[in-house]
Amino acid sequence: MKSCQPPVAHPRKPRYKPPEGACDAHCHVFGPADRFPYAPDRSYTPPDAGKERLRALHDHLGIERAVIVHASCHGTDMAVTLDAIASSGGRYKGVAVVDGSISDKQLEALAKGGICGIRFNFVAHLGGMPDLDVFDRMLERIAPLGWHVVLHLDAQDIPEHAVRIARIKVPFIIDHMGRVQAKNGLDQKPFQTLLELMKNPNAWVKICGPERCSSSGPPFRDALPFARRLVEAAPDRILWGTDFPHPNIAGTMPDDGDLVDLFAEAVTDEALRKRILVDNPARLYFS
Repeated sequence: MKSCQPPVAHPRKPRYKPPEGACDAHCHVFGPADRFPYAPDRSYTPPDAGKERLRALHDHLGIERAVIVHASCHGTDMAVTLDAIASSGGRYKGVAVVDGSISDKQLEALAKGGICGIRFNFVAHLGGMPDLDVFDRMLERIAPLGWHVVLHLDAQDIPEHAVRIARIKVPFIIDHMGRVQAKNGLDQKPFQTLLELMKNPNAWVKICGPERCSSSGPPFRDALPFARRLVEAAPDRILWGTDFPHPNIAGTMPDDGDLVDLFAEAVTDEALRKRILVDNPARLYFS
């Protein structure tokens, strides 16, 4: 079982000051394991990074709201995410990991606890392909709740699943710019397929995780052209997040202060920054 490296202990203060109401639309809470144990069948073990550390990071970065994406290392036990949401004073919402055994009553309880969507991993190192029958059934079941689905895919999987993704009837969000590899250029088939998917009014994408796309390493500027092109394609359906505490990073751990400034470098217009950091997540999560 893989052990993850810890996040940067003291991230720097970003030069860019996010606007009032800014939202980190992709972050996680891990443990502490003595209170919220990790799943026995997990594919990785992270260092504890609980709700207090996440809140301190957001205060440091100037971010008021957040969406906690439940992590696979906690399995389908949603306690750690629901606890963080409940203690946030309305600042946090969440995305759940579920399986086909969940009841309608349990889904309703998650909704009352601040959950707004579900996430499916297609990434090989996190277990690979989900049960597609369960996937299709869950999309039907979340529609009456007004929820969306988050899709975590490797770049090479986007063309393979594009037809299935395009027919999704609820809003769907592609994580981490589709994990496209910057070294393969803007014309690579996975990225062009992603741009085609973004013509769908149900399609959203997170321009986060530049360290997962970069081939050059810190400060990950080779990911900027991809973020800019996605913003140009669908400015009203773009989200941004830190991905704190950055699980499964093989190379250099990103500094969250640097990531805030990298966002400001990718999006130079302040009105557009506000749309992505405030208006878009408010519409999807806090309305």
